[in-house]
Amino acid sequence: MDADELLNRYRAGEKNFTQVSLHSVNLSEVCIPGINLAGANLVKATLSHANLRGANLIEANLTAASLWRTDLTEANLIWANLKAANLIRANLTKVDLHKASLTKADLRLANLRNADLSGVNLAGADLSYANLSGAFLAGANLWGANLTGANLSKTDLSHCILTKAILFKTDLTYVDFTEVDLTDVDLHYCLVSGETSPEKGLLEAV
Repeated sequence: MDADELLNRYRAGEKNFTQVSLHSVNLSEVCIPGINLAGANLVKATLSHANLRGANLIEANLTAASLWRTDLTEANLIWANLKAANLIRANLTKVDLHKASLTKADLRLANLRNADLSGVNLAGADLSYANLSGAFLAGANLWGANLTGANLSKTDLSHCILTKAILFKTDLTYVDFTEVDLTDVDLHYCLVSGETSPEKGLLEAV
């Protein structure tokens, strides 16, 4: 299926496109909220600036897809494959990414507020300056992830893997660290309480 066929059918009222093949398709700046693309092949697809609010992308394959500034608010991405995807500045507010794979994905400046990231694989992902406030990250794999400047306030990081993660100027206020191994994790220069240092705007972990 190509982009024109998909859009024509969507505009005609069809929303069910499960398991369609859209490899390398260009759907940048399209408005297709609520579309059902469960199990779809979207490898290397271009979806930058697209409106996919509330879309069903369960088990969709979005490997190396371009989702720059894409609106995925409240989308369902359970078990989706987003390895090496470009999600810079994407809106992922309240998205469900349970058990999804985002290894080496680029999530710089992405909005992940109140997202379900339980069991997600974010190994090697770049989350620099991303907003994860209130996100549910229980059991997530953040091995080697870059969390420089990220906002993780009020997140649940219980049972997470943080080995070799980069935590610099990261907001960790009111975070649940239950059963998290912080051995060799450098929390210096991270915000770790509700107070800030007047000199640096940061509180050094003791």
